[in-house]
Amino acid sequence: MTVAEQEHTLTKPAVPPPPAPLPLFAAVGIELEYMIVDAETFAVLPLTDQVLRAVTGEFKSDFIKPGISWSNELALHVIELKTTRPVARLAGAVPPFQEDIGRINAILKPLGARLLPGGAHPWMDPFREVRLWPHEYNAIYESYNRIFDCRGHGWGNLQSCHLNLPFADDEEFGRLHAAIRVLLPLIPALSASTPVLDGAVQPSLDQRLEYYKTNSARVPALTAAVIPEPVFDEARYRREILQKMYDDIAPLDPEGILRDEWLNARGAIARFDRNAIEIRIIDVQECPRADLAIAALLVAVLKALVAETWSSGDDQRAQSTAGLAAMLNRVIREADQALVDDPAYLALFGLAGGTQAVTAGEIWRQLLARLTSPAQPPNAEPAIPPEYLPTLAIILEQGCLARRMLRFLAGDLSRPRLTALCRDLSQCLAQGKLFAP
Repeated sequence: MTVAEQEHTLTKPAVPPPPAPLPLFAAVGIELEYMIVDAETFAVLPLTDQVLRAVTGEFKSDFIKPGISWSNELALHVIELKTTRPVARLAGAVPPFQEDIGRINAILKPLGARLLPGGAHPWMDPFREVRLWPHEYNAIYESYNRIFDCRGHGWGNLQSCHLNLPFADDEEFGRLHAAIRVLLPLIPALSASTPVLDGAVQPSLDQRLEYYKTNSARVPALTAAVIPEPVFDEARYRREILQKMYDDIAPLDPEGILRDEWLNARGAIARFDRNAIEIRIIDVQECPRADLAIAALLVAVLKALVAETWSSGDDQRAQSTAGLAAMLNRVIREADQALVDDPAYLALFGLAGGTQAVTAGEIWRQLLARLTSPAQPPNAEPAIPPEYLPTLAIILEQGCLARRMLRFLAGDLSRPRLTALCRDLSQCLAQGKLFAP
C-alpha cells in the first residue's frame, strides 16, 4: 500500500489504495493541523466536531473528498487538512489547501471562531482547557489519556505538518530511512514556530519538540531518542523497534488498543501498512505556502541524499543515533542559528566545515543554492518548484517563523501583544501570505 491520509493516532477506514506500492519520490502526502480559536480573544474553542458535522451531517471523524480531506485530532480544538491521495508533485499544491481553509473559516464564522496556525497556542493552559475528541474512535484517545495524561503541551497543545514519502520495497526503505535520519536534525532550523508557551518566551525556539521528546516518557520505547535507530530493513525494524514498543506498553494496554504502527512516536516512523515513512517533527507554519515550501526543500534534499549526490549510502547509515540526537537538540533550542561543527556530518551534504562551525541556517542556504544552481542539466525538471523559492528566501533570510514571531513581540509578552500576534498569524493563514514583520 501507499502513503495514506490517516493521522498516526487514528485507526480509520482508509481510502482504497492504488494496486501497487509507489516507488521512491513518486508522490508526497501532506498533513496540516490547525487550532480553532475565538475570533476575538483567540482562546481555543473545542469545535472540530461541529465543523465536521456541518459537512457530513453527523459527528464523523473524517470528511473525505477529492483533493483535501478533513479529520479530527486528539484535542477537540484541532482539525487536520490532508491530501486525500498522495500528490505526484508539490507544484500547484497550495490552492486546494487554501480553498479549504477558507471553507472552514466560513463554517466557523457564525460560531465566532476562526483557524489559527502555528505549532502551539502561545498562552492556552492545556491542563485546564483541553477536551478530547468524544466521538468515534474515542477508545484510542481515552487509552492514550489513561496511560500518558494527554492534558499537557506535548499532547493537548501542538500542531504539526506531517510529510509522507513512499517506498516500493525493502531496498528503497533502507535508502530512504538512512537519508531521513541524517536530515532530521536540521529540520527545526526551517520549521520552528513555538517560541512562546504559557504566555512566556521558552528556552527553545521549537518548544513543541521539547515536550514531544518527553510526552511518552512513561514508555520510553515509543519515542526513544526521536532520531530513529539505524535500522534499514523491515524485518529488523519490526523486531527491534515495533515489537519492543508493543511489549513495553502491553502491561498498560492489555486489550491491545494501541498495538499498531502509529503508536511509534519517533521523529520519523515507518508505516509498512502503507509503504511509507512519515516525518513528524515539522511545526506547522503560518500558511500552507510556507509548509509546502519547506516540504519541497526537504524532498529535494532527500532525493539528493538517496541518489548519493554528496555522500555514499554507507556513510549516511554510519551516523550514530546519539550524535544525530545531540545535534537535533541543539537545533530545537536555537533553530537556524544553531552551530554545526561535525566535519563528518557536513561532508554528508558535500560541505567542508574545516575548523569552522556553520549555522544550520547557512547549511540550508548552501543546499538551496546548489539545488537551484544554473548548472543543473538543461530541460531538467526543477528540483524545487519555482513558486516556492520566494517563500524559502524569506524563511532563510529573515529566519524561521519562531524567530519572526519574537521579532514581532520585541519583548512584550502582554496579552494584548500576544493577541495581536495571533490576529496577524490568523490573517496570514486566511490570506495565504507569509508572516514577515
